[in-house]
Amino acid sequence: MRGAVLVAIAAAIGNMLQGWDNATIAGAVLYIKREFHLEAQPAIEGLVVATSLIGATVITTFSGPVSDSVGRRPMLVASSLLYFLAGLLMLWSPNVYVLLLSRLVDGFAIGLAVTLVPVYISETAPPEIRGLLNTLPQFTGSGGMFLSYCMVFAMTLAPHPDWRLMLGALSLLSLAYLLLTVCYLPESPRWLVSKGRMKEARAVLQMLRGRDDVSGEMALLVEGLGTPGDTAIEEYIVGPPPPQQPHADAEAAHDSRVTLYGPERGMSWVAQPLPLGAQGSMLGSAVGLGSRQGSMLDHLRDPVVALLGSVHDLKAPAPDQGSRMRGGSMLFSNLGSMLSFHDKAPLDWDEENAVAGPDEQEDGCRSDDDGGMDLHAPLLDARGLSTSMTTETATTTGIGGGWQLAWKYADGPESGVVKRMYLHEEAGGGEGGVHAAALVSQSALYLHGKQQGDGPALVHPAAAAEEEEEEERGSRWRELLEPGVRHALVCGVTMQVLQQFSGINGVLYYTPQILDQAGVSVLLASLGLSADSTSILISGLTTLLMLPTIGVAMRLMDASGRRSLLLWTIPVLIASLSVLVAASMVPMAAAAHAAVATGSVMVYLCCFVMGFGPIPNILCAEIFPTRVRGLCIAICSLAFWLGDIAVTYSLPVMLNCVGLTGVFGFYALVCCVALAFVALRVPETKGLPLEVIIEFFNIGARGLPPGAATAPAEEAEAEEDHHRRHY
Repeated sequence: MRGAVLVAIAAAIGNMLQGWDNATIAGAVLYIKREFHLEAQPAIEGLVVATSLIGATVITTFSGPVSDSVGRRPMLVASSLLYFLAGLLMLWSPNVYVLLLSRLVDGFAIGLAVTLVPVYISETAPPEIRGLLNTLPQFTGSGGMFLSYCMVFAMTLAPHPDWRLMLGALSLLSLAYLLLTVCYLPESPRWLVSKGRMKEARAVLQMLRGRDDVSGEMALLVEGLGTPGDTAIEEYIVGPPPPQQPHADAEAAHDSRVTLYGPERGMSWVAQPLPLGAQGSMLGSAVGLGSRQGSMLDHLRDPVVALLGSVHDLKAPAPDQGSRMRGGSMLFSNLGSMLSFHDKAPLDWDEENAVAGPDEQEDGCRSDDDGGMDLHAPLLDARGLSTSMTTETATTTGIGGGWQLAWKYADGPESGVVKRMYLHEEAGGGEGGVHAAALVSQSALYLHGKQQGDGPALVHPAAAAEEEEEEERGSRWRELLEPGVRHALVCGVTMQVLQQFSGINGVLYYTPQILDQAGVSVLLASLGLSADSTSILISGLTTLLMLPTIGVAMRLMDASGRRSLLLWTIPVLIASLSVLVAASMVPMAAAAHAAVATGSVMVYLCCFVMGFGPIPNILCAEIFPTRVRGLCIAICSLAFWLGDIAVTYSLPVMLNCVGLTGVFGFYALVCCVALAFVALRVPETKGLPLEVIIEFFNIGARGLPPGAATAPAEEAEAEEDHHRRHY
C-alpha cells in the first residue's frame, strides 16, 4: 500500500503547479497591466487571466478519450512538458501576445492535470484509502498557492517587482514533476487490463500493494470492463454443505444451490438463494424502502442514495460474529479462488499460465502486437464451473471493502453464460450460515470454446473483440447512453457546475481585490505595507489556514465519508456567505467591517477545501466504468471549466453592479441548491471498489425492483425456520 501512497503524492504535484499558477497570476497581473498599459484595455487584462482557462477547456475536450486510448501516464507526462514550456514562454514574454500564448499553453497543462490526476489516483489506490489519496490534489494545490503567495509577497517588497520571474519560476517546478512522471509513475493497472496487458498490470499492482498475491484485484479489474447491463440484487445464506437428504428434496435443492469452493481439498460451502429482503439485509431493506416511497421527499431521493446508504449504515457485528465479519471475513477468506481448489490449479490466473505453444517466447507467454499477452489463454481456470456436484457453482475472491467477487452459471452449465456476483457478508444468517447480499450481473469474462483441463476457460473480453475493432471503438460512445452511465454523468456534471457557481474560483482569482474592497488594508496599516502587499499577504495567510483543514478532510474522507463531509461543510459555507452579506448591509466601523469580511472569507475558503473543493472530482473519478472513465471525466471537466470561465468573467462585473452584498448573496443561494442536491442525489462511495459503485448506479438508474418490499415479520421468521430445518 506504501507504493500507492507514493504514486499518488507524485501525481498530485500536477495540481500543486496549478495552485502555484493561480496564485502567481493573481499577484503578477497587478504589474503586467502597468508594464503593458492595460489599464485602459480591461478585455486584454481579463484575457491574461482567463486564457489559461480557455486552454484548459479546449484540451479537456480531447484529454479523456485520448487517455482511454493511449493511457493515463503519457497524458501526465505531456502535462509536465507543457508546464515546462509555458514557464519558459512566460519568463521570456517580450509582449502581451507571447504572454497570451504562454498562458494558453499553461492552460493545456492545467487541463490535463486537473482532469487526469484524480482518475489516475482512483485507479491506483486501494478502496480503503482512496478518498484520502484523492484529497491530496486539493492539499498540494493549496500548498502550491501558499508557496506562490510567499514568493510573490517577497517580490512585491522590491523596488521594481519582476512579474516575469514570478511566472517563469513555474518552469523549475515543472522539471521536478517531469522527472517524477517519466521515471517513477507506472501506468494505471485498470487501463493496462482494459488493453489485455495482464502481465504488466499484475506487476504494477504488486508494486502498488506491496504484496505478490493480487489475483483478487486482477479479477475485479477484468470484470470492470463489462458493458453496463441489468444488475439484480440477490440474497444468500452461506454455510457448510447440508447433510444427505432424501432424493426428492436433494434434487429440489440441487437446482437452486450455488457451491462456493474453498482452497482446501474437498472443502466447500453452499450458498442458498433467499427471497429478497427475507432476512432484513442491508440491500433488501433499502429496496423495500424504495418500493414503499410515498412522500414527495422519497420520490425526489435517488435510489442509489438509499442503496449505498444501507451499505454504510451497517451496525457493528455482535461479539460472537466479530471474528468472522471483521475485515476480509474468516468465512469468505476460506472460500479461496477459482485458481486454487484443485491440486493442479495454477498459482496465478493470467495469461502467463497458458500452456506453452510453438510461437511463445522464452517466458512461456505469447505476445500480442500491442505489447499485451495472449488474450485467448485462460484468465480463470473454469474447472470450478463443472457440474459434478451442483447445477451452479462459483468461487470467491476478496476485492476490498468487505466485498467478495464470485462467478456462477446464469442458467446452468448448458447456457454457457457466466455471471459475476459481488457478495457482501452480513449478520443474521441463522445457525450454520452467514447472510450475504449480492449484486449479480453479466460477467465481462466469457467462456472460450477450447476446453482447459476438465472445464472451459474464462478469457479476457478483449479476445472476443479482436476482429471487431471498429465496433469496439463505437461502443464506447454508445455506452454513454446506458442508463447507469447516463445517471452517473448527470450526478457528476451537476456537482461540477454547482461547485463552480458557489464562487470558489472567482474568490480565489480575485481575493486581493475582494479584500481591498472590504477595506482590509486598515488591518495592517501599522506595518507600512502597500495595498498590493497587504492584500497578497492576507491571501497567502488564508491559503496557509486552508492546509490544516484539508488535512482534517483527508482524515475524514474515508472515515465519515464524502457525502457526510458535504452535508456538514456546505451549511457552513452558507453561513459564512450570509455573514458577509449582513456585514455589508449593517453599518459598522471600518476596522470591524474589514475583520468580519476577512474572517468570513477565510471560513468560506477553509470549509470549501474540506468538502465542496475535492469531493466533486473524487466522485467523478469513482462512478464511471473503466472503459469510458476518461471520456466521462472529460465531459465533467468540460462542465467544470465552462463554469470556471463564466464565474471568472462575471465576478468583476457583479462586483461593479451589485457589490459584495449581491455577489455573496448569489453564491449563498447556489450553496443552498447544492445542499439540497447532495441530500437527495449524491450517494456515499467511501470504501467500495469502483466496480461495485458502478453496479449500484446501474440499479438506481433503472429504478428499484417493483414489489420488492421487505417481507413481513412473520414471513421472515417462517423463512428463517425453514432454512434452519433444512440447511
